[in-house]
Amino acid sequence: MTPEEFKISLTSSTPPEVSSLLKAMWYDGKGDWSMAHNIAQDIHSQDGSWVHAYLHRKEGDHYNAQYWYSRAGKRMPAYSLQQEWEEMITVLLAN
Repeated sequence: MTPEEFKISLTSSTPPEVSSLLKAMWYDGKGDWSMAHNIAQDIHSQDGSWVHAYLHRKEGDHYNAQYWYSRAGKRMPAYSLQQEWEEMITVLLAN
């Protein structure tokens, strides 16, 4: 699946057959932060921490986001949430 196909899937009522982390990003893309967070918080990997960090950054909880970015081995980006979302789906789809 390409990033463009992933974005198009947001018009559907159900997520595509992708990894759990991408499902979290799909729900976030649909505006369902709670579902995205419920999925991400149960994935204990660096990528899971990255998704978790992004979601807390989006929520505005920068202290918690910093913790999760650290667990992911990343720094909180200075660019937009939309740009980070795009970067994340591209990286996660390539894995």
